[in-house]
Amino acid sequence: MPKTLHQNKVVRSICYFADKFDDSLLKNLESVHEILLSSGFEVQTKRLCLANEPLGSMDSLVNDDSIYLSAGSINRESAGSNLGHFLSSKNTSFNLELTAGVLPEDVELLQEIISENAEKTFGFAFTFSNRKSSPFFPSAEFEKNGFSIGLQPTDLAEGCLDLEEWFSRMGFMWDEIIELFNKYPDFLGIDSSVAPLFSGKSSLINFIKRLHGSFEKAVTTDTFLKITDFIKSENPRPAGLCGVMFPCLEDFELAEEYDKGRFPIERNIFLAMHCGLGIDTYPVGIDESPKRILEVLRLLRALSVRYGKALSARFVSDGKAKIGENTRFQNQYLKDVIIRPL
Repeated sequence: MPKTLHQNKVVRSICYFADKFDDSLLKNLESVHEILLSSGFEVQTKRLCLANEPLGSMDSLVNDDSIYLSAGSINRESAGSNLGHFLSSKNTSFNLELTAGVLPEDVELLQEIISENAEKTFGFAFTFSNRKSSPFFPSAEFEKNGFSIGLQPTDLAEGCLDLEEWFSRMGFMWDEIIELFNKYPDFLGIDSSVAPLFSGKSSLINFIKRLHGSFEKAVTTDTFLKITDFIKSENPRPAGLCGVMFPCLEDFELAEEYDKGRFPIERNIFLAMHCGLGIDTYPVGIDESPKRILEVLRLLRALSVRYGKALSARFVSDGKAKIGENTRFQNQYLKDVIIRPL
């Protein structure tokens, strides 16, 4: 195995964190981008997480629709007062930190987003015991100024016959990134989360099915625990979440499992508890019971507090589909499915 991998080196996100915006952030972001490109990496997104900029003014700060913006974690009061700005924004996201407790009004906030501009559910999440400096939105949260890098390591599994071969490739990629940026004082580290996308080599479920024959069988093996142990313990410069993501509708082959009834909410939470990061891009019908959503959020919060584990919930809706109906997201990152009850 060569120490430099020339294929499938995919960076999902470069994210600069800052308390306030200034033009140097854009220059620094582009500089990191160019260094990665010149080293053979594919870079999918560039992002800014700004802790002390009003949610309503963020769009006016950056005249570049390709840069994703986040207000990070905000409280209940701020979320409510800035909801209108969020709903009318372009690339802005945030998360609502609820480690202290979940109230019915938090579900009402989600319902209002669904009712007023459902596509913005993609940029909103509830978080519990959140980790700082993750470059993945909408869970990003500011801790200090600097940048972190998040990867799409599923692509490295192409052609791998076992976990160990995949782990070796991930390790080489981490080392290469650290060699590039270790001398940068504002380099916060690598979020070594497994962030799947679409199908084929980019899908975690595709690789899991190659190893085990079926997703269902793999769920009750220690495979996902092995993955989590590796990305948490072997990452030489960890930042952010460093877990296995199960984005229900972004990993298109996981969406197919959902469509066949093999990824119900309890299986999602089971996997999240021993290796994952919560509920992600999970479809919810516009007629789903608010009481049921509240129950799920309170369970996530209780599990997060009991085990000191970062968990989040990002429910998505197209604003039209009810339980039993087919979604029409018109979002390239979300696969349409028939919605099931939570």
